Amino acid sequence: MRPRSLIRWLVNAAIVVLLTALTQIGGLIWLVAMLLTRRVRGRARAVAMLAMFVPLYGLGSALAYATAPAFRRVPLPCFSEQGTTMRMQSILYCVLNRQYVVPELKTAALALSAHMSSSFPGTTTLTLDGNFPFFDGFPLLPHLSHADGRKLDIAFYYSDIGGTFRDGETRSPLGYFAFEQPFEGAAEPCHGRSDLVTMRWDLAALQSLWRPMALEEHRTREAIRWLSEEGRAYGIAKIFVEPHLAERLGVSAETIKFQGCRAARHDDHIHIQVSE
Repeated sequence: MRPRSLIRWLVNAAIVVLLTALTQIGGLIWLVAMLLTRRVRGRARAVAMLAMFVPLYGLGSALAYATAPAFRRVPLPCFSEQGTTMRMQSILYCVLNRQYVVPELKTAALALSAHMSSSFPGTTTLTLDGNFPFFDGFPLLPHLSHADGRKLDIAFYYSDIGGTFRDGETRSPLGYFAFEQPFEGAAEPCHGRSDLVTMRWDLAALQSLWRPMALEEHRTREAIRWLSEEGRAYGIAKIFVEPHLAERLGVSAETIKFQGCRAARHDDHIHIQVSE
């Protein structure tokens, strides 16, 4: 194999792996686009590949939307829909096919959003990563546990620095990685650890880049309380919240747990999961 052919093969292999990891179906669709444009030569092939991939990916996502129920997956709302006060935090989650959960988890999330809207009129609940449309056990990177449609991340509620609630807004563009820092003397079970293998990223360099917003404690506290109490009737079995944040908000329950020191931090979002 000539060096240029080898490089092209390696690049396409990397694209397939990346698209599969990010979207589940993208890698397969890239291979189909390669097959359909195999007779195109030179630089024109890259243009032809993209021109073929984009509509094929849209078609594949539409088919995934229609067939996911056969795999016990249902999509969460990508946009605000009539009669609901819940949507994905960013359309990117839907573009990447990461908005799927089992039906009972969707029911629980919708019940939470209805409660929050009733308790705090004008409040939209934003959802983050759920799962892919097909197959249990397929990893949803970078998460360790989002592989069966029974886990869902929910964004915090925020206010501006003046204390005014900002509906449908988050500090970071995707709702993740804007960490609430522990107050002095707060519980920090991972303080001082330096594990070589860990997903507990502090991302200190990014923190100053996020929007100057504050955690809206009343809404966030009520959401966690509802999930740990009324949510149990909907099958909510675990809620991951960082210990210092649970302490700060004054929430405690058997279902509120610490995810451990090698998993991602949970003081930038709420993780919930339903029992099997």
